[in-house]
Amino acid sequence: MEEISKLDPETLECLRLTSAFLAMEPTHCLIYFARECGKGLITNEVQNFICQYCINKIMNEDNPPSDLYVKNFLKKVIVEVESSSIEVLDELYEHFSYYMTSVKDDFERGNSRVYKRVSFLFPNVSSCPRVEKVVILLQCSVNMLEGDTGCSIWPSSLFLSEFILSHPDIFSSKSCFEVGSGVGLVGISLAYVKASKVILTDGDLSTLANMKHNLELNQLKMQTEVSQIECRHLPWESASEEELQGFKPDIVLGADVIYDPLCLPDLLRVFTNLLSLRISNGCTKDKLNDADDEALLVLKTNSNDSKSRESDDHGNCNGNRFDPSEGKLNSSDEPSIGSQRDAAKERQPVAYLATVIRNMETFDCFMKLANQAQLSVLDITETCRPLNLLPYMQSYDRASIRFFRINFS
Repeated sequence: MEEISKLDPETLECLRLTSAFLAMEPTHCLIYFARECGKGLITNEVQNFICQYCINKIMNEDNPPSDLYVKNFLKKVIVEVESSSIEVLDELYEHFSYYMTSVKDDFERGNSRVYKRVSFLFPNVSSCPRVEKVVILLQCSVNMLEGDTGCSIWPSSLFLSEFILSHPDIFSSKSCFEVGSGVGLVGISLAYVKASKVILTDGDLSTLANMKHNLELNQLKMQTEVSQIECRHLPWESASEEELQGFKPDIVLGADVIYDPLCLPDLLRVFTNLLSLRISNGCTKDKLNDADDEALLVLKTNSNDSKSRESDDHGNCNGNRFDPSEGKLNSSDEPSIGSQRDAAKERQPVAYLATVIRNMETFDCFMKLANQAQLSVLDITETCRPLNLLPYMQSYDRASIRFFRINFS
C-alpha cells in the first residue's frame, strides 16, 4: 500500500480538530473539523492523523478524554467515511474494536468526572499559518443538572477567560477576587496574565476541592509567595462584612452567578462590600471615575479596532500575539490599557460580570437590588468583546452572554 502522507498538527485546521477533541466537544463537531482537515472529506490522511495523533498520542498522555467519548467519536468517523465511499483504514477499525470490547462505560464505573483541556488559540499575523495557544486542563462534571453544577464549565466562564487573555494589561499586577469560581478556569487565566493576587471562592466544599485539584493540575500552588493564589470557602449568606472588606481587591469577577432570586440579596451584599471605595493621597471619587472612564474609552476603541481586523478564517487573525510568560498582548499600534488605568495611585475597585440571562425576571431583580445598593451596572457587551480564542468550540454560544462592568455610582 502506498504510504499515507502526514498532516501537520500545527496547522489551524488540525489544531481545531485536536482542540475540540481535547475539550470533548460534541462528536458531530469533531466530524465537521475532520472534514475541514480533508477539504470536505475524511480522507486517508485525516484518518491517519486521528489514529496517530488523537488516539496513539493524546490517549496515552495523562488525563486524556474519556474512553466512552473516544468510542463514540471513532464510531461516527467510521460511519462518515463509509458513507462517502472512502476506504476506512484498518487501524481505525482496530482502535474502535478495542474501545468497543475492552472499555466499560464511565457511567457504569460510577465515574461522572472527566478531564477536558480548554485551548485558547492566538493566531499569528500572516494568514494564520501557525497558532500560539494557552491550554488549561480541568477536571469537571458531566452531570451539569444533577447537583454538580459547580464542577461544570459554564459559558460565561469561557467568555470571562477570553476577556482576561485578550486584555492582560487590565489584570496584570492587580489583586483579583472571583465569586463563585467553580472549576477555577477564570482564576487559572488570571494566573497566566500575572495578576498579583488571585482569590477564588465558592460556597460548596466539593466544588472547592475540585477547584484546588484543577489548580494543581495546571501546576499552580496555592497560598505561596510565588503564586499568590488562594481558594476560600465563602458562602454568600454567611460572609461577614469584616471578612469581605478585608480582601480589598482591585478587580472583582463573576461568571454566571445570577441564577437564583433568593440568593441575589446576599450576592449584592458581597459585591457591595468588595467594591467599597478606597480613597487616599487626596484622590477623590470624581478623579477615580474620570480615570476609569478614560481607561474604558481606550478599551472600547481597542475592541472595535480588533473587530475590524477579524479574518473570516479564524475570527480574530489580527496580529495580536499573547505571551503568557510576560502577561502582555503585544501589538505595535495599540495604546496600553494598563497605563491608562494606572493614572491614579489608589483606584476604585471594579467588577466584571458575565452572565447568560436565562430568566428576565431574575435579572430585573438583580438590577433593582444593585440600584438600591448604589451600584452602577454598565452593559459593555457590544463595546468590549474579547478576541475569539475558542474558534473550535461550537458548543459555546458567545452571542448568548451579556457582559457588565460594576462599580459604585
